Amino acid sequence: MGHTRRDGGRLGRIRRSYEQGADEAGGERPLVGYVALLGGYAALAATAVGAVALTRRRPLPRRPAPADLALLAVATFRTSRLLAKDAVTSPLRAPFTTYQEPAGPGEVTEAPRPGPVRHAVGELLICPFCLTQWVATAGVAGLLVAPTATRWLAGGMTVVSAADVLQLAYAKLQQAAG
Repeated sequence: MGHTRRDGGRLGRIRRSYEQGADEAGGERPLVGYVALLGGYAALAATAVGAVALTRRRPLPRRPAPADLALLAVATFRTSRLLAKDAVTSPLRAPFTTYQEPAGPGEVTEAPRPGPVRHAVGELLICPFCLTQWVATAGVAGLLVAPTATRWLAGGMTVVSAADVLQLAYAKLQQAAG
């Protein structure tokens, strides 16, 4: 592969440049990367529609149940935040981002790396608002293909979201008390 053990190869270089915050992309507008992401999203959405069509034995419900929408909304919020900001998921983003600074309890701020596709993917991966569309689409498809499993997974992320609120409230109470 051409990489020596000593330098850690490609993953070692990614780790080092991530930790140094090197390769910031600056004001680059990666339109080619955006086109690739749009194509990827369209392909995934079409695949989800195909999976729903192949696996559903009953007709689609006329509209989603309000309880399912509420559950998915909270789970989508938490899952998007986990993927975009959580320190523990930073290895998933590292090939496309560089570390900048801490950003609150268990979260980090990152910047996209240069290059049209890497920059676009980096922007997507560090933006919880941007990831929401992808996560919500997966959640809605999951409700149609595997509703019970999707409700359990969404319920788990909803519990995590509620626990986060309680942790932050507790920290505020501790600060106010002392």
